[in-house]
Amino acid sequence: MPSKEELDRALKAFKKRLKVTRRDAESSSTRGALTGGKDSGIVGVPLPEGFPLAVWEELIAQGRIRRTPGERTYELVPPKSP
Repeated sequence: MPSKEELDRALKAFKKRLKVTRRDAESSSTRGALTGGKDSGIVGVPLPEGFPLAVWEELIAQGRIRRTPGERTYELVPPKSP
C-alpha cells in the first residue's frame, strides 16, 4: 500500500495537471480578448506519469478520483457536503 505522503504527492500532481490543462484551454487563441472568461469545460485529464498504478488505484478506492466514463481520463471527486 502506498504511503500517505506518496498519495498526497500524486493527488497534488493530478490537481496541477488538471489546472494547467484547464488554463491552457481557457487561454486558447480561439477566444476573443473581450469575451467574458468562460470555463473550459474540461473535467478530466490523463493520469500524470511518475507514480505507480497502485497509487492511482488507492486514490480511486478512497473516492478521491474516478475514471471519466468512456474515456482514458480521470476526474476529481467533489468533496461531500456535511
